[in-house]
Amino acid sequence: MIFYFSATGNSKQVATQLAQITNEKLIDVTDCLTNGRTDFEVQSNERIGFVTPTYFWGLPVLMVDFVKCLQLKGFSHQYVYIVTTYGSFCGGTHKHLGRLLKPKGIALDGVFSIKMVDEWTPIFDLSNQEKNKRVTAAAKPAIYNTCMMVAERAKGNFMKWPVPDLLCRAFYIGYGISRKTSNFYVLDSCTGCGLCEKNCPLGAITLKDGKPTWTKDKCAICLRCLHQCPQFAIQYGHFTKKHGQFVNRGDVTYRKD
Repeated sequence: MIFYFSATGNSKQVATQLAQITNEKLIDVTDCLTNGRTDFEVQSNERIGFVTPTYFWGLPVLMVDFVKCLQLKGFSHQYVYIVTTYGSFCGGTHKHLGRLLKPKGIALDGVFSIKMVDEWTPIFDLSNQEKNKRVTAAAKPAIYNTCMMVAERAKGNFMKWPVPDLLCRAFYIGYGISRKTSNFYVLDSCTGCGLCEKNCPLGAITLKDGKPTWTKDKCAICLRCLHQCPQFAIQYGHFTKKHGQFVNRGDVTYRKD
């Protein structure tokens, strides 16, 4: 089984390709949290994968909440792995996940990372769509090779551009600060389509008088609402308006290049 979280499509692209190659079930952790489904039966020959983006050199809060509640019935040292998607540095997501799994008697066998478009537009400029396409295309062989290694149950740390764990823990503190929904605002171009309310993985958005309103103090800052807004009307901070949007629609039928 493959547990994944994806806001703009990068990690979903990887997870879907993994499911195709390993012939294992794809499970969206957002749906699991929404429906209260955190207990799973594990088969003896099954691989257990976690596919996640890197947030502040650690895990998104949705993956953290899910793993804390996760119960794997029938687990008996099956092959367990993580694939991290990242834009600049993959940080210490594997260490973060390892700490969450340790009390459950589960250890990571394989650790992998794939560089993709960094959709954190409060800092990174994604206004050049051709560049985004090049980065996405360049990830294709890495995705394929990672999937083949997982299929073969490769063991070891194959992560690129990791960051020392102490630095990761310190940097991750900023995640909690940045999660404040007061950083979001809406432009007049909003048409009240309701897509942001529907797509918010934490249910932090409600339409009021035809405009999105953040009804929780914090969210996952996955920026799904920003990147998937048809009018690009949702913004975060001072720079996202000029940094553009990005959604990975996911060509997942890859062959070795």
